[in-house]
Amino acid sequence: MTSVIAPLRAGSFEDLVLDFIAYLELERGLSRNTLEAYRSDLLQYGAWLARSGKQALEVDHGDLAQFVGELAAGGAGRPPAASTTIQRKVACLRSFYRHLRREEILERDPTAELKGPPRDKRLPKVLSRDEVRLLLAQPTGASPPALRDRALLELMYACGLRASEAVGIQLDEIDLDEGVLRANGKGAKERLVPIGSKALEALRAYLVRGRPQLVGLREERHLFVNQRGQGLTRQGLYKIVQRHARSAGLADRMSPHTLRHTFATHLLAGGCDLRSLQEMLGHADIATTQIYTHLSADRLRDVYFAAHPRATADPATR
Repeated sequence: MTSVIAPLRAGSFEDLVLDFIAYLELERGLSRNTLEAYRSDLLQYGAWLARSGKQALEVDHGDLAQFVGELAAGGAGRPPAASTTIQRKVACLRSFYRHLRREEILERDPTAELKGPPRDKRLPKVLSRDEVRLLLAQPTGASPPALRDRALLELMYACGLRASEAVGIQLDEIDLDEGVLRANGKGAKERLVPIGSKALEALRAYLVRGRPQLVGLREERHLFVNQRGQGLTRQGLYKIVQRHARSAGLADRMSPHTLRHTFATHLLAGGCDLRSLQEMLGHADIATTQIYTHLSADRLRDVYFAAHPRATADPATR
């Protein structure tokens, strides 16, 4: 049983959750979507506690292992949860109980030895260079929406942006003269990313001939805007990407995140080192970046056979 060393201030599981979510928002600066995911996972856990007759401050490792096991097994009309979903919920519980430990509400962390199922080793979908060229060629013409779509797709591929980062870009966060972008990633972390020449060309065309017509007299700071001159939403971005993906015959191959995966894979294949790629992607842990090494085996093979003195047989000794 977990030892309680301080009284629960407001007396309920919901109060603990609210305090934890406030900590994540105010001190760690997590996004609204991430906060909602934490809240949803903890409410599901709270419902399980209520059904099981258990208290959040009194559970032990065995209780939590039972919760995780029921997620994996499904039941009561619910399908078994995917391993990635269970991993996320376990990570949420760990963060929650670590917070209670920091606040000295608990003496011992019951999640210290809690483990989820092994992660699925599915690799992200990636476009070939020819498929990228085909996709980027879809927005045609000189209408403001076409100029916007071309600049948006070019920039996402050129900088490896998340969808939320792309729609969140402000005008003062791009420097066309220096060719760099200041991206705001997860946890309110900023990073500078170089912008390639093709993306710069598309951005200049959009800023001169596209965006002014879309915005009109509005005072709008977001770089990418919709038909009403307002900041583009993630849903709007998704529709733009899917429309052009369908036109290119790639609808079943991609989502907005596919361009980020493709950016990373193409950079590694071109010889970019992992640390530089980690910085450009905004990954806190290089282990997250290492997934792309699986996608660049051809490049590694080429480097090996070109560099290793015993990689190929000497014709004279065959």
